[in-house]
Amino acid sequence: MKATTERLIRETLQRNQMEYFADEIALAVKASLTRIKAGGKVLVCGNGGSAADSGHIVGELLKGFCLPRKLTDEDKKKFSALGKDGERLAEKLQYGIPAVALTGSEPISTAVMNDNGAEMVFAQQAFGLATDKDIFIGISTSGNAENVSLAMQVAKAVGAFSIALCGKTGGRLKELADVAFVVRENETYKIQEKHLPLYHLYCLCLENELFGE
Repeated sequence: MKATTERLIRETLQRNQMEYFADEIALAVKASLTRIKAGGKVLVCGNGGSAADSGHIVGELLKGFCLPRKLTDEDKKKFSALGKDGERLAEKLQYGIPAVALTGSEPISTAVMNDNGAEMVFAQQAFGLATDKDIFIGISTSGNAENVSLAMQVAKAVGAFSIALCGKTGGRLKELADVAFVVRENETYKIQEKHLPLYHLYCLCLENELFGE
């Protein structure tokens, strides 16, 4: 990893008093980079507040987070034939890290819940989308959300790299994940508060490695 990425990890974890996650974040970032560079994407899911976190993560990945991610001159030329709209697109578009929140589609979610059961809502999407190039992030404050753990098992079955964000004892997700971030809290809101700096750090590191100098 770049020296600037290593500094981001060190300073962010120290600021949030979570230095004990240094090895886990480094592993998660390195494994994710390998897959993203090979054409993979990040799939994320969770329930309630963790569903909101899923969308938050995708938002930080699909566009510039702390770096501008401006298009190269070569890529800007691809829009030149579009006239004024092409010029505006070339100027405004930013490179994205491919990412999908499995929480975001009401039509597929309600169809799966009606036809197959609510516990299958993320698993079905994971089965349709995940490949061995991908990263799956499952978020559950208890670590035991059934719909998240089933989806993680599907992702692992097809060869995706799995990351868990949880709390308490880590639950089922800790057992399943390739890397588990089990924050040292028991109350849901406190767990969620500590998940935020961890996934922000993950997104910052990916961005810095792919688009930083």
